[in-house]
Amino acid sequence: MVRSSKKWFVIINPTSGNNASKKLWPKIKGFLKLNKFDFDFAFTQYEKHSIKLVYMALELQIKDIICIGGDGTLHNVVNAIMTQNYFSSSSINVGVIPIGTGNDWVKSFNIPSNIESAINAIKKDTISTQDIGRFEFKGVGTQPIYFNNLAGAGFDGFVVSKVKKLKYLGKTAYLLGALISMFTFKNFKSNITIGATEVSGKTLMILIGLCKYSGGGMQLTHAPNAFDGMLDISIAQNLSKIEILKNITKLFNGKITNYKKVKTYKAATINVEFSTDTPPFIQADGEFIGTGDFSVKIIPKAFSFYS
Repeated sequence: MVRSSKKWFVIINPTSGNNASKKLWPKIKGFLKLNKFDFDFAFTQYEKHSIKLVYMALELQIKDIICIGGDGTLHNVVNAIMTQNYFSSSSINVGVIPIGTGNDWVKSFNIPSNIESAINAIKKDTISTQDIGRFEFKGVGTQPIYFNNLAGAGFDGFVVSKVKKLKYLGKTAYLLGALISMFTFKNFKSNITIGATEVSGKTLMILIGLCKYSGGGMQLTHAPNAFDGMLDISIAQNLSKIEILKNITKLFNGKITNYKKVKTYKAATINVEFSTDTPPFIQADGEFIGTGDFSVKIIPKAFSFYS
């Protein structure tokens, strides 16, 4: 059970889940008080505000954080933890009450979507510590970006760019985004180095996973394990629009990794260079992060959470 002396900081993204977080906060606050949580709280007021809020909590020596929002809110909390200089990242513990569009990360760990059940899961005081991906664009002065679920370049990044405008549709947004993207997305040329293996040619998407689900329940990597110290990598090569349409349901049931034009790998690092005038969109944890050549490496056992 949660220690009575423990101090918590609660971060609420009021716009998550089509503004559901803001509406549900009085109910959540009541449950936290009922369960004798000693907490301060703050609403995010702008994009990436949660990063500053985490820094503020850590400066106050509060190392137990509750994140109320979706995958994007958690992504920013993780990036705050990985870039702060107060404590070792794994000594900071995060509880999640999932209220978002996809809620993909929580599915991998069976964290309940029901508010009261999610709070009870945090109360159990069971901590798991997973690996984190460190993503870095090539170029002078670029800052690393960290991800806890999955990063991808190409088709899935393009889908993320479309979904942002469709999130009011809930989980349907990802399927609709994929269908829309299918007609406008163009494959790109890439040169990929995975350990001693090199893969080059026309590519639909490059996926680098830690956990099982992304994009509203899609399963895009073969054998992800957030605790094995390895990235789970899928490279979908030169699929035509007809092939994408025929295989679109396989994006959700995990069978896409068995398709003849999809190669899968396990590695601690990956290096990607693009041979195109218009580099593809790149996303991390469902958030658009930019374009350009990049590298990713694994940081083992870096993020601790209530499971």
